[in-house]
Amino acid sequence: MNKFKVIQPSGLLAPYVKQYWFLRMEDVVRSSQRLVPLGCVALSFHRGNFAYSSQEKGCLPRSHLYGITAGYTDLVFSGCIDFISIVFQPAGTCRFFLISPGELKDRQTSLDVLDDPELLELEQRLNETADDLACVGLIEKFLFSRMCWFGKQDDKRIHAVIDAIRQGNTDVDSLAQTACLSYKQFKRVFSEKIGANPKDFLQIVRFQKLHHLMQLHTSMTLAELAYECGYYDKSHLIKELKDFSGFTPAQLFNACEPVYSGYHGLFRSAFIDLPPE
Repeated sequence: MNKFKVIQPSGLLAPYVKQYWFLRMEDVVRSSQRLVPLGCVALSFHRGNFAYSSQEKGCLPRSHLYGITAGYTDLVFSGCIDFISIVFQPAGTCRFFLISPGELKDRQTSLDVLDDPELLELEQRLNETADDLACVGLIEKFLFSRMCWFGKQDDKRIHAVIDAIRQGNTDVDSLAQTACLSYKQFKRVFSEKIGANPKDFLQIVRFQKLHHLMQLHTSMTLAELAYECGYYDKSHLIKELKDFSGFTPAQLFNACEPVYSGYHGLFRSAFIDLPPE
């Protein structure tokens, strides 16, 4: 049985959590997928067989915090795939964990090294729970308790910056003014709260838009895509596409599944199926 499900967070958690992902696949002979930059931190619990990670150069930690990366990671699965992922909003993890997003950058950090007994207890309870909605209930109970524990935080500045980026503002000086910070202060605060410096984050946002459009409009030319996504020209687009995905435009067009497929768009913007070796 293969099943993928996306569940939205409750209203009070929506400013900090994007989605909950559930993926189950049984009797997988061998499946290779490329994880490309998503632009946000995720907390994943893998309850199936171990998976190989090219970033770790070994087995992926069974449960881990996945930080923002500026490159791609190849994952190889076999046997049973069964994972739950909490995909956070930019800066969302600051409400729930002592470790900052900046410390998670380019890393898959095992829960075993975080010295967080409550998080390990959540992992154990999720491993014992089969129903997806019951799992969401456990996750949200944990997250609400953390919000009470950490208390109210002054994150209005960073949220204003994220809103400005979503509205199309890609000028770092202008974003620093939105945050009412000097350029140097803004880069430091942004990197700590988001997990990437402003330039890298804006490049990831642009790549995600490109990847989405390539799934949505397969007939668009490279020149049209470059203009729509804010690249200088086709050469600039091709270079960043190669850096973030390891693919040429033609290869990515072939690998992309249309967004109207059974997979949710955000999930498909994170994972790309690789052809069998």
